[in-house]
Amino acid sequence: MKLQFSGHESFICKHFWLKKGYDFIQKDEITFNDDLAVAKLGVGRNMVTAITYWLKAYGITDSSNNLTEFANYLFQEGTGKDPYLENLGSIWLLHYNLIKTNKASLYSFFFNEFRRDKIEFTKEQFSNFLQRKVESSAKANVNANTINVDITVFIRNYLKAGSTNKKVEVEEEFSNLMIDLQFMDSYTSENAEGRNVEWYRVENAARIDLPYEVVLFTILDNETYGMSVSFKELLSGFDSPGSIFALSDEGLYDKLRQIVENYKGISYRETAGVRELQFKSKPQKWSVLNDYYRA
Repeated sequence: MKLQFSGHESFICKHFWLKKGYDFIQKDEITFNDDLAVAKLGVGRNMVTAITYWLKAYGITDSSNNLTEFANYLFQEGTGKDPYLENLGSIWLLHYNLIKTNKASLYSFFFNEFRRDKIEFTKEQFSNFLQRKVESSAKANVNANTINVDITVFIRNYLKAGSTNKKVEVEEEFSNLMIDLQFMDSYTSENAEGRNVEWYRVENAARIDLPYEVVLFTILDNETYGMSVSFKELLSGFDSPGSIFALSDEGLYDKLRQIVENYKGISYRETAGVRELQFKSKPQKWSVLNDYYRA
């Protein structure tokens, strides 16, 4: 797996950037590299670069800057399900895509691996983890400063508004695309040397505001899953809903219960201590999302 870091020019993804980038690709004959792109998008050159990066990271464009099926599903003029990202389910889907695409490797590492051992962490701990990953990869050549900038942007993307004592511009804090997910909080603790250290926390939770249709979409979108999937795999497997959405055991069970109640051909079984989600037939994943947006 190719490791990819940086590219965001230290900018978090703002709420309106993905739609702005989508419309630019749809309506303009010039590319993001064109000098006119700055005027067309109404942002600085560094922000144009950041928008291009986040479009790929969130799966809105592919490696050739072509719009994806997912992008058209959300943003297509006239038919897009949520062009202005007014539904929280759309933000959950974008969070899922951010991890699945692995265009920003830090996010996959955090939700698939690092959180298994550290629900609470410091920047230094996460940085050391990522540097070990880079050192073990023959294809990666990333310095510590690049990793630390990526971590800062990652935290700013997910940190709850008002959960830190640091002064942040209100507009900057509330323009964050991921803010409504309420994933991460922080606190300060004194270490053994008497120095205050900032700690961050992403706990497993029930995620009541996470639509079960979004969870089912991610299960159907995972090509490694067959007609039966163990509860353990769904809870803690790579790119599983439990890992990506930081679900608790009870939270995942509740999402599966809702799925079974609303979709024929899907059942949940507990036999001899083995818990499984079973499919007699699998619904089409886009149809499942249509059910969510019709509700």
